Amino acid sequence: MGDFPVVDISPFTKAVPGDALGPGKASQTKKDLARRVDQVCRETGFLAIVGHGVPEEILSGAWNAARKFFDLPMEKKLEAKMPYAGYPYGYSPLLAETLAKSLGEETPPDLKESFSIGPLEYRPHTGKEPDADFRFAENIWPKEPAEFREAWSAYYRAMSGLAARIMRIFALALDLPEEFFDGMIDDPISAMRALNYPHPTVAPKPGQLRAGAHSDYGSLTILLAEAAPGGLEIQTPDGRWQAVPVVPGAFVVNIGDLMARWTNDRWVSTLHRVVNPPTDATGSTRRQSIAFFHQPNWDAEIRCIPTCLAPGEKAKYPPVGSGAHLMEKFHRTVKIGTAATNS
Repeated sequence: MGDFPVVDISPFTKAVPGDALGPGKASQTKKDLARRVDQVCRETGFLAIVGHGVPEEILSGAWNAARKFFDLPMEKKLEAKMPYAGYPYGYSPLLAETLAKSLGEETPPDLKESFSIGPLEYRPHTGKEPDADFRFAENIWPKEPAEFREAWSAYYRAMSGLAARIMRIFALALDLPEEFFDGMIDDPISAMRALNYPHPTVAPKPGQLRAGAHSDYGSLTILLAEAAPGGLEIQTPDGRWQAVPVVPGAFVVNIGDLMARWTNDRWVSTLHRVVNPPTDATGSTRRQSIAFFHQPNWDAEIRCIPTCLAPGEKAKYPPVGSGAHLMEKFHRTVKIGTAATNS
């Protein structure tokens, strides 16, 4: 597959000469960047982005708050636990999730713990809408560290803005007006999750990984991770597993299942996993990451984009609702009873 692609998206994060061309138009700089992104998304759907414009203080604030949270005693972390199995937000302890189950694979539970939040606010609702318990689930904020909520809220807002800019790049890459997706992502149901992969103290079970092989569910994922033994791998088109490098100052971005459906598989939602550290690794192999899972509006209908159909070609997939798709995938991965019984 060659070197891992690194793309500078600064034309979409700051004004450049010739950029203000009005709605439906784009500069040649943006078009060239979009063409490069289209090429990557056809091959693996994974790339590193620089020139993203997110301030370092927002990155470090969220990262350090997550680290402090995971360093708390278990009884403190469990104060912010998911209240019952299937609840989307809060703390989830080790062995509470099996990501491979989202694809129907049976493996031992993943060797990770996590903390998740969703939208910071919702549009007015009655609470009686279909699937309201999941759709309008409230965030569960930890009491410690004291700065956690503020730092994470700032990071969530920054990632929401970045994801919207990336969706504009995607629109141009798909031969669409830059604003094509705007109306479908103006009330997104995105989630953000910090993951802590502790240094192993016992050997993993056969087939057990830090995170089992899976594809992401939504439109795109923005990942911030540290370089540590036992990291992220993607499956290449020829079936091999390849490590994803940690590029200083960059995010890793990948497309998810909904974007693959939107494009009629012109773009691929690639399998990826987090492997265990090598047995001969020295020192601590603890690893942390923060993933922002961008998800279109709950009621957005995901149907094949016309520019992704050749003359006479038919869509491979029926239309699907963004929210229904997310909820079904999420519930497959939960170890029933874990979040409800830990105390």
